[in-house]
Amino acid sequence: MDTKLTQTLENSSLSLAQALKRAGLRLTPQRLAILRLLADSREHPSAQMIHHALLAEYPSLSLATVYNTLETLVEIGLVNDLGSVGPEGVRYDADATPHVNLACTRCHRVIDLPSHHVRHLEEEIAAQSGYAIKGGRVLYYGLCPECQKATSQ
Repeated sequence: MDTKLTQTLENSSLSLAQALKRAGLRLTPQRLAILRLLADSREHPSAQMIHHALLAEYPSLSLATVYNTLETLVEIGLVNDLGSVGPEGVRYDADATPHVNLACTRCHRVIDLPSHHVRHLEEEIAAQSGYAIKGGRVLYYGLCPECQKATSQ
């Protein structure tokens, strides 16, 4: 893996861990594993996906712990709740930088699309409203190129 990417992921996981401590949650091995998975994932996992991925390594990990950890991270603005994007339920995005999420309505894959327009929109909204913006989401639904090809055949 690229050194810069590894460093970014480590920093992301570290900032998530520090945020959980500030929120008053103990940094248990299970919570740290949830943080690592979120920081490393580009899949926008659901709570069930996270639970399933970590269960072999942490057999005592409860789905409630996963949900509570995710809820806290969403409340403090470090993780975005993308809503339901298919049968897996609510999906989560640990990339709190302004960007667009694209969700395929057929295969349910979610990808990130960087956009400087989202950052400008965030700045405009903050300036006009006086809000201290903690985060936001821009989520578009549609058919990904692969699913478009599959449906046209």
